[in-house]
Amino acid sequence: MTAQLGTGRSNQKQRTRTAILTAARQLIDTGAEVSMPVVARAALVSEVTAYRYFPDLPSLIAEALAGSWPPPAEALAPVADSADPVERVAFACDFLLRGILARQGAVRAMIAATVNRPGTAGARPGIRFGLIEHALLPLADSLGSRDPEGLAQLKRDLAVVLSAEALFTLTDLCGLAPEDAVRSAVRTATTLTRAATDARS
Repeated sequence: MTAQLGTGRSNQKQRTRTAILTAARQLIDTGAEVSMPVVARAALVSEVTAYRYFPDLPSLIAEALAGSWPPPAEALAPVADSADPVERVAFACDFLLRGILARQGAVRAMIAATVNRPGTAGARPGIRFGLIEHALLPLADSLGSRDPEGLAQLKRDLAVVLSAEALFTLTDLCGLAPEDAVRSAVRTATTLTRAATDARS
């Protein structure tokens, strides 16, 4: 009897956790603002209960987003046959920023939480770094062997541009429409990549 009660409690805990994650994923998919109170209401649990399963919003969002982005090679499959790093970076930038726009409520919540608590920044998905690394594979042997620091600097430069922060700067502070913001970021990313490629020649 005791074992059955324990199993029942364990199953209930799993159902509650699953309900919270499902509610978070559904909210994230709408692009709307994501907060613990809203997720808790959607999951039909109290906010206190939600925090019992997830200590903070970044940990909930990180788990809810897990697996929602394809691996870099899959994401860049349409340009897999291209040896042009400029074309590959342009595609990667466009792919990432459109994905951020689709999930912007969650991304904004994650940024806000990690700005206030820098120690939690590791909870943010590092999607951009994998995309940048994969997009620049054609430069690995040439620029990478001749000027490894130059390649490393290009990756750092692109990490600034291929980012939610850059996108929201363009939309929120510069007043660009989302499409124009994406185009502007892609233009900057390709300019940086082309400059590094030309320097290699």
